[in-house]
Amino acid sequence: MKTLRLQLLVTLLALVGPVWHTHAAAPEAADSPYASWENGPSPSPDFFPIAVWLQNPSRANAYKSAGINTYVGLWQGPTDEQLATLTEAGMLVICHQNATGLRQLDNPTIIGWMHGDEPDNAQSLGEGRGYGPPILPESIVADYQAVREKDPSRPILLNLGQGVAWDGWYGRGVRTRHPEDYPEYVKGCDIASFDIYPASHDHPDVKGNLWYVAHGVERLRGWTQPEQIVWNCIECTRIGNPDTKATPEQVRSEVWMGIIHGSMGIIYFVHEWEPKFNEAALLSDPEMLTAVTAINRRIHALAPVLNSPSVENPIKLQPDPADLPIATMVKRHNGRTYLFAAEMRGRSGKVQFTLPAPLSKAVIEVLDEARELTPSPEGTVTDTFQPYAVHLYQIMEQ
Repeated sequence: MKTLRLQLLVTLLALVGPVWHTHAAAPEAADSPYASWENGPSPSPDFFPIAVWLQNPSRANAYKSAGINTYVGLWQGPTDEQLATLTEAGMLVICHQNATGLRQLDNPTIIGWMHGDEPDNAQSLGEGRGYGPPILPESIVADYQAVREKDPSRPILLNLGQGVAWDGWYGRGVRTRHPEDYPEYVKGCDIASFDIYPASHDHPDVKGNLWYVAHGVERLRGWTQPEQIVWNCIECTRIGNPDTKATPEQVRSEVWMGIIHGSMGIIYFVHEWEPKFNEAALLSDPEMLTAVTAINRRIHALAPVLNSPSVENPIKLQPDPADLPIATMVKRHNGRTYLFAAEMRGRSGKVQFTLPAPLSKAVIEVLDEARELTPSPEGTVTDTFQPYAVHLYQIMEQ
């Protein structure tokens, strides 16, 4: 595997209180994990990849207005026309390395290459013929080496399926309940991603359990090497569920739970098959589009913070009830402390935060909630968490 010029700083954050382990990592601004690739994603601390999956380039301006800066996948592409359209819109792309892509190695619109989607799932044998086993991990590694040999200047993305987060995912066929496959799969990529959509899921093991998103990110962080990068996919339509879809609040929770656990890139899945097929269903849903745009705007505003190294949590947490599972990530940037916290099991409660002496007289702004918290003279402050609530605290020393 490639090595970075400087070792990526890995910080393990342990929650004080309930046993919920947060394994999150982020690079120093000067040591972006993308710095190894001359033509890869920008190493600027202001860049955080927010992507959309397999969309027509003609919609690039609409997605750009929603805060999306990257396409992942091009239908039967890339073609010269697709790349020209994306370039004109200022939209970046990660796509397959075909003959067209190889002719345009000097095109800065292309920031990465990708494998076929979900090779860890059972593979179709053709219409009416059923499914065979997943693609072998060693085939993915061989393909990775072949793509990299033709262009080592861009990273290679591998998007995996639900088995990353859910061992019971029967879509893996004969490899269901074989999570040991995944450390082998991720040897064939530079960026590892996966998808699971619990809000619209129809299986009782997963349905409504938003924590599967964070669980999958955490597992990928454990299976990959420090120099590898983890992204994850996010639902925002009903996909194939005629009865339900994610709410804007659930989408926000999934996004931030992933980031808190170490995801450094978001890919929105915007297709919908029910009640009828709609390739760009997000753009047809004003309420969800407004919510996703706001989520993306906040991520972009915080990009230098998110791209800074995580630090050991100096803030003590005392949940009530005591077993309320709260995951946290702490950053320091430009003299301010940021505490990102999420409730992880769909429960309600309160959390008392005790700030260290330097922060005991701080002003705490709860971002996107139009409110502030004031610590007591002892440096404590209490906040309420609804099921799967995410609170983003900006702590400004006085």
